[in-house]
Amino acid sequence: MAFATAHSTMPDEAEMEVVFRPAGAAGGLACWLALPGRMAVDQAPLVAVHGIRRNARQQAELLARRASALGRPVIAPLFDRETWPRYQQAVRRGRADLALIALMKALKKEGVRQTTRFELAGFSGGAQFAHRFAMMHPEMVTRLTVASAGWYTFPDAARFPYGLSCRNAPPDPWSAVTDDTIGRFLTIPVQVCVGADDTLRDAGLRSGETIDAQQGANRLIRGIRWTKALRQATQARGLPPRASFIALSACGHDFRQCVLRGGLDRIIFPDNDRKSPVIGGCGRDCSACDRPCKAGMRLLRPMP
Repeated sequence: MAFATAHSTMPDEAEMEVVFRPAGAAGGLACWLALPGRMAVDQAPLVAVHGIRRNARQQAELLARRASALGRPVIAPLFDRETWPRYQQAVRRGRADLALIALMKALKKEGVRQTTRFELAGFSGGAQFAHRFAMMHPEMVTRLTVASAGWYTFPDAARFPYGLSCRNAPPDPWSAVTDDTIGRFLTIPVQVCVGADDTLRDAGLRSGETIDAQQGANRLIRGIRWTKALRQATQARGLPPRASFIALSACGHDFRQCVLRGGLDRIIFPDNDRKSPVIGGCGRDCSACDRPCKAGMRLLRPMP
């Protein structure tokens, strides 16, 4: 497939090219790609998901510099308004989750990525999609960065999209999320990032008496509460906590500001990128496992 070049080598950095990849077929996903000159074969790509303004190109360009030094491609899918009007919930019309899976399979065939799994990050509406995708498909995600989401699916018995319970009887797509699936999701390292000044109740923030009571009055409080809920859920299962919260200093609800001022790119691509998978009693990496846990395999330990 031919790519349209939008931007190329950056001075004083490893070579990186940002290109647009059109959708391969009707109903398929287009994307922006930040491609390093030398791709690290053993490094997972980053999938960066845009907010409701759908500025996928900005995501690819602002994360490209940091990714280039690591030989990591950045894949920024573009969920257009007509096909995926509510992509944030992953399972609504158009099945945004399946569209991303199809895109990743195509990019592997095209040589854009080498690994089976990938890291996933999202900003605002993209953060909503990212954490719901990871809940549905934890075996595909090595690490999750959720930045400035307006609201969340909590690991509790509330009905989806506020909690894990299905809203409709099967074949509701969310019915694929089982207790074992959530158990694997809880082994994924999760970084929740929100601007320290992201406290305005703007028109883009879902609000109301019920959601405010459950999640809080603004994005900052909601991020803190969701992180706490994840940590409590992991502890209830006897798992080591994998979720952390980071407030981005002097940042509001703006992706560029969060990267350039708040250092979001350095959180997504840390200097000391040491991953510590959770290993089950069976010896497998739990976040990569697609098999149901058997009795006695819930005692987990972090790999030293």
